[in-house]
Amino acid sequence: MMDGKTWRVGFGCLLLLALVGSTRSEGGRSCQEVRKLFQWRHLGAVKGLPDSPRAGPDLQVCVSRNPTCCTKKMEERYQIAARQDTQQVLQTSSSTLKFLISRNAAAFQETLETLIRQAENYTSILFCNTYRNMALEAAASVQEFFTDVGLFLFGADVNPEEFVNRFFDSLFPLVYNHLINPGVTGSSVEYSECIRMARRDISPFGNIPKRVMGQMGRSLLPSRTFLQALNLGIEVINTTDHLQFSKECSRALLKMQYCPHCQGLTLSKPCMGYCLNVMRGCLAHMAELNPHWHAYIRSLEELSDAMHGTYDIEHVLLNFHLLVSDAVMHAHLNGQKLSEQVNKICGHPVRTPTQSPHCSFDWSKEKHGMKIPVRNGEETLANRRKEFINSLRLFRTFYGGLADQLCVNELAAADGLPCWNGEDIVKSYTQRVAGNGIKAQSGNPEVKVKGTDPVINQIIDKLKHVIQLLQGRSTPKPEKWELLQPGSGGGMVEQVSGDCDDEDGCGGSGSGEVKRTLKITDWMPDEMNLSDVKQIHQTDGGSTFHTTGAGCSTATVSLTFTLVEVVMLLPGLW
Repeated sequence: MMDGKTWRVGFGCLLLLALVGSTRSEGGRSCQEVRKLFQWRHLGAVKGLPDSPRAGPDLQVCVSRNPTCCTKKMEERYQIAARQDTQQVLQTSSSTLKFLISRNAAAFQETLETLIRQAENYTSILFCNTYRNMALEAAASVQEFFTDVGLFLFGADVNPEEFVNRFFDSLFPLVYNHLINPGVTGSSVEYSECIRMARRDISPFGNIPKRVMGQMGRSLLPSRTFLQALNLGIEVINTTDHLQFSKECSRALLKMQYCPHCQGLTLSKPCMGYCLNVMRGCLAHMAELNPHWHAYIRSLEELSDAMHGTYDIEHVLLNFHLLVSDAVMHAHLNGQKLSEQVNKICGHPVRTPTQSPHCSFDWSKEKHGMKIPVRNGEETLANRRKEFINSLRLFRTFYGGLADQLCVNELAAADGLPCWNGEDIVKSYTQRVAGNGIKAQSGNPEVKVKGTDPVINQIIDKLKHVIQLLQGRSTPKPEKWELLQPGSGGGMVEQVSGDCDDEDGCGGSGSGEVKRTLKITDWMPDEMNLSDVKQIHQTDGGSTFHTTGAGCSTATVSLTFTLVEVVMLLPGLW
């Protein structure tokens, strides 16, 4: 009775003899199968190809002691085909990775564009709903601000500090003319320009512009860097997909893939060890990408993990309008002091008759936008990033194991089957198998690897650069920001501290979640102007809302509101 091991060995020998004998005997009679395959692959004209094996003294690579079905012209065509075939399997092997990165890069950019439009709408709705008399004049500044946000995110050379300052510079004249020193007449263009230029000196909005700069800088820059890094990842894959093989590699690929055809062995596949030597030699320079590619993915992951709280662009953009509302309130509540400062710097206004334009935004359809909707956890940008990083992590060693992957999945014969060793059909490959990378190729018996590849070196330099950018933004050091800077004559003061800070999304205006107890006098909105409101100041019981307008009684009512809810009470006041 024959045991299993003896049976497998016997079967392998029979298969080897059958493969070699049948193909060679057929090849000895005719080169018909070789001609058919050459024609089917569109490698060139069939005319002039050998009908039967003959001597091939002019062959450069597919040299054999036996008669051959190849000519020098066929060998040249086969060499081109071998390079193209290898590039094709490279592109196939990287297609999943390339699609993963390119699809997510496009999706992230589209999501950011949507967030910018939504944040712009929220801000426009704020003016149309709460500050309608200045809404039309503010529209251009709002649009310019969010245009600059988009330009910066998508790589343009714009400075966040500058466009934040421009926005608040342009906002101050509107707040001053409509809320602090209102009237049915408007100031001259020159006077408004003076007010605009005075904004940075008198700080009418407290520290809110500084907070906006901090939040924008900390959230926009990581998102911009993240997008740039994804685009570089696509560039790396595109470059390696179209790698130009060296002359030594091209000859080795020809010998491995098409020289068997010259002996009529059209069905043969290379031995695993032989394939590994050829592919590890050809992709040795590409394997040098591996540690940098691994670091690139790790840095992307660290940056993504760090983008939360005030580093989360979704949180920052969708809460921007709340900071704007706080800024306007801060300026109005310190109106008397600001009016005195403006008069000192710019003098008293020269008025010209004008009529406040009406809001052009159809805010009646968008009132729901004032309240940020509760977003499904699966829909957040942070969760999308996390899902992407989890998928990308599977490709950390992609370039280090690429040669092995190609041989195992595409090119080499399965273990135990007869295979091509570069010269003949054998049971197994007996040469030493080299490792991955340039240094490991010194003893490679199939491919001689010389020097470095300048294209790969350039890609490595780009990866190093973007890794530095990613790592430079991946270790946040959150600062503690005051909710509002105290001002003389009374002002809102609240220090964000403890275990609930601005980065956690529970900062005062950024989230609208910090509650204040307001003691407000009973008032009649139709008879009261916002200019009658003098100040809000902190007390042990909360904040007291003082008015001197007509129709106010001496009774006070203690209520609890968010700052946003207070603002929402105000449209009827002007």
